[in-house]
Amino acid sequence: MTMTPTPHRLSRNTRYLTWLISDTSKGLASALFGFAVPLLALIITNDPAQAGVIAGAGMVARLLLTLVGGILADRHRRIVLMLVGSILGIVMAGAFTLLALGGALTFATLLVIDVLLAARSGLFDVAGESALKEIVPDDAMGRAQAANQGRDAALQLAGGPLGGLLLGCGRLARRCRHDPLPPRRGRDRRVARPSDQASGPRRHGAEEDADLDAPTTRPNAWREFREGFGWLLSRPDLGGVMLIMTIINLGFNAAITTVVYALQQAGHSELLIGTVSAAIGAVMLVGAVVAPFLVPRIPAGVLTIGGLTVVALCAVVLSVVSAPWAVAVVLGASVLLLPALNAGMMGYFMVATPSRLLGRANSAIGVLAMGAMPLAPLIAGFGLAWAGRQGTILICAALCVLAAALAIGNRALRSLPVESRWAAHAAQYEAD
Repeated sequence: MTMTPTPHRLSRNTRYLTWLISDTSKGLASALFGFAVPLLALIITNDPAQAGVIAGAGMVARLLLTLVGGILADRHRRIVLMLVGSILGIVMAGAFTLLALGGALTFATLLVIDVLLAARSGLFDVAGESALKEIVPDDAMGRAQAANQGRDAALQLAGGPLGGLLLGCGRLARRCRHDPLPPRRGRDRRVARPSDQASGPRRHGAEEDADLDAPTTRPNAWREFREGFGWLLSRPDLGGVMLIMTIINLGFNAAITTVVYALQQAGHSELLIGTVSAAIGAVMLVGAVVAPFLVPRIPAGVLTIGGLTVVALCAVVLSVVSAPWAVAVVLGASVLLLPALNAGMMGYFMVATPSRLLGRANSAIGVLAMGAMPLAPLIAGFGLAWAGRQGTILICAALCVLAAALAIGNRALRSLPVESRWAAHAAQYEAD
């Protein structure tokens, strides 16, 4: 009589639960900063283009330092790197608070703050995202990623309103003005940084094997860097998908940033824009609840293509609606399948990647998928000034449609199976 293996219970995996609690605290802090910095930039400068420069500079810093972070994560104990990153984050948060309370926030100081915060994330977040493979078995990786997606959606749902409450209580927006003219009311928020969604793919992990701390050859950063990128690009099941994710991330993030900037410039209240953001987070939370049921039953390729197609269609619709309630409905529909898409793609990636390469592969996939992201706030800021809301969103929608078309035509992506067959499917592409 054949015995059916008992599915791994994540609720009984204490290592995963411990990591999840720790990473959730870090995620909440990131959500608050993700709200505060761009909002203050837009209020201080009253210029979407300058706010876009600040956001874009931070993204560039994070992308570049992520490459270094991947090498560090494969060379050293990842738990130590996580602790160092957390301590630096606390120090930076304290400095940011003192500057804000002292009325010392300007375009220049916000630019420096955003770059430093992004650099810290790039250097140290990879360490915390690279060893989920060590604490969760392959046949539960998709469900673990789906649970992480639910956590991220809950943070998005709470981050905006909580950040707004804190800023409102402190009256930071009023204090940081240096001229007597009252700023235009409104707020900016990089709505859940959909890049985290459409590309899916936020990545998580815990501690790594001790043998990574003692490399057998002399460390060579350039060689290690090339090894991580080379391995990823040599995999037909992974490398080809990166171009698609780069395009969709750029298009979708630029579209959402354009919408948020346009709402703020139109004079809508912080509460109303916050409600739009919260609505998106609520829909993502629903999608995250459903994701654990979809990932084990629907092939990852089907989930990815379906999710990208929905995003593309909604981006087109977004160009013809401007009422805040309509924007909330369209954006909510666009993100419904993103948690399942992210869980499927990142779950398969974690299963397919050897542990010794996980840090560098994580940084490589992040850079390739997010490489064009610094252009998103610039497209939104300058696009609003030069082409207007509708013209800018139509450009963004065209990028999303292109990404969906490429996904449909990608045979390796179409063939990605359900969670239980990920390990066997990935083994087909192993060189050894």
